[in-house]
Amino acid sequence: MRIKDIPSLERPRERALQIGLEHLSNEDLLAILLGSGTSSLSAKEVALHLLSKLQSLSSLQDESVESLSHIKGIGKVKALHLLASVELGKRVLMKNSNNHLRYTNPKDIFESVRYLFAGKKQECFYALYFNQKQELLERKLLFMGTVNRSVVHPREVFKEAYLLSASSVICIHNHPSGDVTPSMEDIRVTKALIEIGEMNGIPVLDHLIVSDDSYYSFREHGRMEV
Repeated sequence: MRIKDIPSLERPRERALQIGLEHLSNEDLLAILLGSGTSSLSAKEVALHLLSKLQSLSSLQDESVESLSHIKGIGKVKALHLLASVELGKRVLMKNSNNHLRYTNPKDIFESVRYLFAGKKQECFYALYFNQKQELLERKLLFMGTVNRSVVHPREVFKEAYLLSASSVICIHNHPSGDVTPSMEDIRVTKALIEIGEMNGIPVLDHLIVSDDSYYSFREHGRMEV
């Protein structure tokens, strides 16, 4: 079935113009991004097929152009359109959270950055840099590691701090396994970060280990002493 064979009130673009994008289903929004279908499938049918192949809508961010182009009805160009929309969404969300984030407590930090780690299959290490008022200056992805290891060099954390004239820093990395219990390596790295921070007058306020739905705070557990 082609889009033009669908009644106008049921076509994704027409529905978007009439009732607004916020009221459309996931398949309608994907159909609009895809733009067209194939000779045998409408854009909406391709969108439904795509959703059936994904574990969840959020897992779209973990796909590549190559993996998406293997799905029936989606070539490299349409795959690029989809991934470009995901990247724009991330940037908007990151910009909005940057504008308002202040360090108050570990839970608020976790809630503001958890989307960065959603569905990630390897460890990622971020540093959040704050000014004297504990307002966020910048968020930096410093390292990406393997499934169970990220290689963290404390000097890189503080190199960025100097460039930003930051007054303090919070470090965050994920455990893809979902178990946020700190490893011996996590404990060693945290101690090294605290020591270097104290020597350089840029204190490490906390180190969070996160999963999709939970976190571990070294500060909450009283483990921010050298």
